[in-house]
Amino acid sequence: MKIVLTCEHGGNEVPVHQQHLFSLNKQILHTHKGLDLGALDLFNQLKPLADFSIASTTSRLLIELNRSLHHKNLFSDYSKTISTSEKKELIASYYLVYRNEVENSIRSYIKEGNEVLHISVHSFTPILNSIERNCDIGLLYDSSHTKEKAFCNLLKKKILAQNPLLNVRYNYPYLGKMDGFTTYLRKQFISNYIGIELEVNQKYVRENKLDVEICEMLVSSFEGLFFSDGISDL
Repeated sequence: MKIVLTCEHGGNEVPVHQQHLFSLNKQILHTHKGLDLGALDLFNQLKPLADFSIASTTSRLLIELNRSLHHKNLFSDYSKTISTSEKKELIASYYLVYRNEVENSIRSYIKEGNEVLHISVHSFTPILNSIERNCDIGLLYDSSHTKEKAFCNLLKKKILAQNPLLNVRYNYPYLGKMDGFTTYLRKQFISNYIGIELEVNQKYVRENKLDVEICEMLVSSFEGLFFSDGISDL
């Protein structure tokens, strides 16, 4: 089993020549709309456990790496007004560079006879549209995928064994089979690919750093699955 770790919304960087797009609302880049707060911090803590890892620090408001090229939200309200040539440049320079590197790494591992477990690290805002989200940690997967379901069951048990007070939910606050990078990759790799999105509530984030106890607990839970159990139950 090879472990692939990614973080699609790790930062809020915008190239100098496109910063004018946010001149009227620069603060938006520092909110949950501009990046997944705390996600890069968790990614960096999990990184030593992975065989391959990559994170993007380009703001999702410039181009959304976790959406298909045909998705209506590939470009945000701030970037959808740029020219077609500029959009093509963003796709070529950021979107395809990132996603192709991940896809090619997975393909190489599978060709070598390995199974791949892909963990995509994300975080979510605790309140959306004035509604509080009742969840601490979300595990997103395709419910029809037996091994993805089994892995999430094992991970939830590991997490709750360390902190039974946490609310760990499946396919919340989003469905694991909605348009996203793991959904795309499942279609490319019908077998030997397990794609999981890890979602952590941003109420545990301060100054873009995840709460130390939550972070250590998640690292320990993954480490226990990867090395102690050898995820042999999948």
